[in-house]
Amino acid sequence: MKGVKSYVFVAAPLLLLLCFVAPPPASGQQASGVYATYHLYNPVANNWDLMAVSAYCATWDADKPLEWRQRYGWTAFCGPVGPVGEAACGQCLLVTNTATGDQATARIIDQCANGGLDLDQAVFSQLDTDGSGSAQGHLIVDYEFVDCGD
Repeated sequence: MKGVKSYVFVAAPLLLLLCFVAPPPASGQQASGVYATYHLYNPVANNWDLMAVSAYCATWDADKPLEWRQRYGWTAFCGPVGPVGEAACGQCLLVTNTATGDQATARIIDQCANGGLDLDQAVFSQLDTDGSGSAQGHLIVDYEFVDCGD
């Protein structure tokens, strides 16, 4: 019985530490009818450099490999459902234009204040296949947190 007690005293602190080090994945969290605007991050012209675009997540993700930074288009996130702050950084969203059904995956690299998403212009254009988003200055989208495959 002594061995079991010492195991509990060693395992419990380790489990507690893992809770703080590795936040639970946001996969599966979703929201509907979200306001999405566009932002001119222009990652190609900025060499996919998060520091060059002053992205909030650069503090944690600026040193990620180029392949990681290029894999998906970029977005700022301030949606009604999902993690906030550092916990949102690097997460991926499957974004669906509610008017057309067009979809794109975007990586969260920044924060915003519009209550939804602030998509890089390239991602916005990929979703705005009927031009209504450009005409209105925003899209109405659904989003779901998905595995980035990293």
